Amino acid sequence: MARVDYYNDPNAPKANSIAVAVSAFIQDDEGRILMIRRTDNDLYSIPGGQLELGETLAQAAVREVREETGIECEVTGVIGLYSNPNHVIAYDDGEVRQEFSICFRATPVGGEFQTSNESKEVLWVSTSKISGLKIHESIRLRLRHALAMQVSPYFT
Repeated sequence: MARVDYYNDPNAPKANSIAVAVSAFIQDDEGRILMIRRTDNDLYSIPGGQLELGETLAQAAVREVREETGIECEVTGVIGLYSNPNHVIAYDDGEVRQEFSICFRATPVGGEFQTSNESKEVLWVSTSKISGLKIHESIRLRLRHALAMQVSPYFT
């Protein structure tokens, strides 16, 4: 399903739903960041997705990372809570979702790269190469917060 992110856009469609989502910021021993290239909008992103019934937020983050990248991880902290009503995601089925996402910090503990129906590319990206990738501003915000290594989580 295709999606379009609207960020601080006065012409964005009005949200008609909200769902709990998670994402994970993961760095390897060299400080490179685990990224995917999404199949639904062709943008680079950190892995993440929607919480499913019967799982905790941390379990959802671990599952989403595994499903989208093949990498096993362990959640170690919270980077931020993102609930900007001026960020909506429009899907081609008519759903327009208001952002509500928890971004976790995690460490890789195993696995091997594999793509999925949600990721057409999986890669480790050095921080110096991030600026050259096509990344939505909402993900760039998470990357900035993660790299700042703040003690307290960001929240909106």
